[in-house]
Amino acid sequence: MNIYVGQLPFDVNENDLEVLFSEFGEVASARLIMDRYSGRPKGFAFVEMPNNSEADAAIKSLNKSMFKGREIKVNQVQPQKRNKRSKRRPRY
Repeated sequence: MNIYVGQLPFDVNENDLEVLFSEFGEVASARLIMDRYSGRPKGFAFVEMPNNSEADAAIKSLNKSMFKGREIKVNQVQPQKRNKRSKRRPRY
């Protein structure tokens, strides 16, 4: 399951996320999203956990919890819906 983690402190690294989520089960990956121009973290990340029940437990326990002095937001990533405009044919 792919998990969104938001409102992260800017001093968090990917290892911190792996340690935090590994308390609930196996962590396949943790990706901290960085600003491409400044190279600094944007304050959110994605964590991949292969076991859905472990991921659900992590989401329920960590959502709105304090992590390094900030209340973090944790939820399941929803698949993107296609924009209706993308189905339209271009006007000429």
